[in-house]
Amino acid sequence: MIATPQQSADVLGPVRHVLLDFDGPVCSVFAGLPAPEVARRLREGLLAAGEQAPVGAEEETDPLVLLRLVADARPDLSATTDTALETDAVRVARPTSGGESVLRAAARSGRLVSVVSNNAGRAIEAYLAEHGLSDYVAGVYGRTPGDPSSMKPNPRLLLEAMEAAGTSPEHCIFIGDAARDVEAGAAAGVPTIGYANKLGKAAKLAAAGAVVIVGSMELIADALAR
Repeated sequence: MIATPQQSADVLGPVRHVLLDFDGPVCSVFAGLPAPEVARRLREGLLAAGEQAPVGAEEETDPLVLLRLVADARPDLSATTDTALETDAVRVARPTSGGESVLRAAARSGRLVSVVSNNAGRAIEAYLAEHGLSDYVAGVYGRTPGDPSSMKPNPRLLLEAMEAAGTSPEHCIFIGDAARDVEAGAAAGVPTIGYANKLGKAAKLAAAGAVVIVGSMELIADALAR
């Protein structure tokens, strides 16, 4: 199920624009500041502002899911809960082995890279700047502030990235580590390489329709360098 180096190279050969997910392929956002802690602080922020967490949010440990719950229950609060906590998290995030290599290999091969993520754009930009990677990225397309509906599997961010770069789906590839990434890619007309960084992900990515699946970002970097 995991692609060979040649299979990866065949898929990436005609690609001119790499659309790259952030949490997973580039770094583990919540490795240093765990997602349950971020979710807890989000709920505390609501309470401090005199608001109640929406039904179903009391035990939610994924801050991005929590944002969706808030937006569904109280759209007027979604902008205030679109938090700077992610920026704190990326400062202690764990870089993904091979993630930086992908950015550098794409640049050396003359390909554009756009980061397309459900994470906050300012958090992504902070991470790239802190790690000296900003120059390798043509654009950052994080979720629209205060609008969790912009998140994948909605293809909106992918479409925005292609429009800004003046590219079309047949010249693009999306690299993501979740079924929702594959679904967003399909909705935008872009094939997706699945990054199976955890046990059980390969099967889910395959079922969602990933064109190839890799277990290492270094494999993608090597294929881009060919």
